Amino acid sequence: MGKETKVMQVTPADDTNPDEVGNARGTWDSQCEFFLSCLGYAVGFGNVWRFPYLAYKNGGAIFLLPYTIMLLVAGLPLFFLELSLGQFTSLGPNKLFLSLSPIFMGLGWGMLVISMLVAIYYNVILAWSLYYTFASFTSVLPWGHCNNTFNSDNCFTATDANICRNQSMFYYKQDCVDVAAYCRLSKLSAYNLTHCVDPTNSSNRILAESSRKLISASEDYFKNRMLGRTDDITWDNMGGLNWELVGCLALAWIIVGLCLIKGIKSSGKVVYFTALFPYVVLVILFFRGITLEGAYTGIEFYILTPNVTKLNEIEVWADAATQIFYSLGSSFGGLITLASYNKFRNNCMRDAIVIAFSNCATSVFAGFVIFSFLGFMAVSQGTTVPELVTSGSGLAFVVYAEAVTNMPVPPLWAFLFFFMLITLGLDSQFTMVETLSTAVFDQWPVLRSRKVLVVSLMSLVLFLCGLTMVLQGGLYMFELFNFYSAGISVIVMALIEVSLISYVYGFPRYMKHITDDMGITVPKPLYGYWAITLVCLTPISLVVILVISVMEFVPAYIGDYVFPPNIQTLGWFITAASIVCIPVLGAYVVWTGQYKGKELVLATKDFCSARERAGLGASSSGVPNSTFRYTYDNDGFQTTTEAKVIPSSNFHELPPPYNGHM
Repeated sequence: MGKETKVMQVTPADDTNPDEVGNARGTWDSQCEFFLSCLGYAVGFGNVWRFPYLAYKNGGAIFLLPYTIMLLVAGLPLFFLELSLGQFTSLGPNKLFLSLSPIFMGLGWGMLVISMLVAIYYNVILAWSLYYTFASFTSVLPWGHCNNTFNSDNCFTATDANICRNQSMFYYKQDCVDVAAYCRLSKLSAYNLTHCVDPTNSSNRILAESSRKLISASEDYFKNRMLGRTDDITWDNMGGLNWELVGCLALAWIIVGLCLIKGIKSSGKVVYFTALFPYVVLVILFFRGITLEGAYTGIEFYILTPNVTKLNEIEVWADAATQIFYSLGSSFGGLITLASYNKFRNNCMRDAIVIAFSNCATSVFAGFVIFSFLGFMAVSQGTTVPELVTSGSGLAFVVYAEAVTNMPVPPLWAFLFFFMLITLGLDSQFTMVETLSTAVFDQWPVLRSRKVLVVSLMSLVLFLCGLTMVLQGGLYMFELFNFYSAGISVIVMALIEVSLISYVYGFPRYMKHITDDMGITVPKPLYGYWAITLVCLTPISLVVILVISVMEFVPAYIGDYVFPPNIQTLGWFITAASIVCIPVLGAYVVWTGQYKGKELVLATKDFCSARERAGLGASSSGVPNSTFRYTYDNDGFQTTTEAKVIPSSNFHELPPPYNGHM
């Protein structure tokens, strides 16, 4: 009988999902999960409490011009670069940059350090939001009046102050007092019904209202009730733990840990709510805000009175660049991590464009919401918008908290706003913690089977690290981290990252991976745009931003209090903690001797798709080639109906087919 062996080549069809071949890390269950995760990561606290202030400060509507230019020059190119890097390699930052340029492996670890530092204090903001959300479950908001036991003597509300003012008196300690009694509080004498005078110098006359610094009920609540600060709190005496905040911080980490317990398989489901709910609330608040008395006044200050002369100020362009850069979240490692779970052929270029512009549109829209309420608040208190507008946590937890107390059903609006802050922050926090856990699993793949344990321990460690920020003086440590964790260091990471791709690896070579391997169609105009930005404009803009950031650096402070020099030095150590990873780990790579000469700088064989690293090979279309091999004598001697698929890379190991006769 004759014996016959046949060899056939078979290429997997697209419907067999070749994108997952060779990728042991897994992929998103749907493209929508990735899109919402990236959108939620990019849209965060800064869109609500920083951009509106910057637009008002820098010329209103005219600020949109430098803002858009900086989006196109720096923000979008970096966003696209990181998404494509993560998707192409299916690696987290720690492994990606080791394969891209071994001597710069510290770049990925530096990004991880930044994400860790930011995750520590970012969850403290979530803890504050949880605290205010719980406090909203009451018929009367506790920050709307000064009748609480924790209120200081200088607490006041605009309504009570106006009542006293109409009687030619002054509000103090929940009562109206005459000018003589009010002046005595500051060791002054009454000069007339409106002024005080220094008894030792009769020529020194001041307005009675300005003789004593009062504090709004909402600010009093933020400092004295939630933070638990007292007058003796300093850097040398941080006080004890604020146990209510400790509980809120623990709850915040429990929520994050539970949502990430199965990695993207669990967080990908949660983002359907956390990424979309803020938009629902913003729309509700928008329609409520524009119907309030004074809303137009606020919006006019925000964007309807453009100041063209502001374009001549370098500070305006610097503000636009830094806001775009930090808002999109580049160089934290988060975008690389999210994209590393993408299917290999996903159109990440389309996603980058849509998400980047959606993020900016969200910032502009949030400004209308915030300033409509500020206008209402200014009218109701008899003051002006410039006296109310501020940036950062003060806008959310003081100014906006006070604004809702003047609305019908204040607890409802307070709950909606602060719950929106929770969902805004959760998405960004998910990504930063996922970046850290992904790095652990990429570094030690054996731990992937212990994902629950790893995520739980990581959440516990980060929770413990954040306890210094929920002391009575924890706001000091919070602001120190806020100033130094992700400032200059992020710009350094971004500059090195774009330089490695554009000048060391080569922009044309990298784009071939996108067009030929990943199969993404890049129209010529877009190709030209990516080329001119990533090779020229983006590196230049990053250098300019870095120089301005160093020259215009402002030391960490709270209100009028600037932190002492030794604390500022500690802050610079926080900044250096991520940057130092680059030279230290670069020296380690050289010391190990695994890479020598040009190998230290040039990309390794691991800078490729996951399927190629798995030894499956890849065709020019990005689909793995395999050899379908089966052996049989004839129908009478066939012993199995199962066929074996053997990678073509191992084909040479098989013996040649037998074509002889028996």
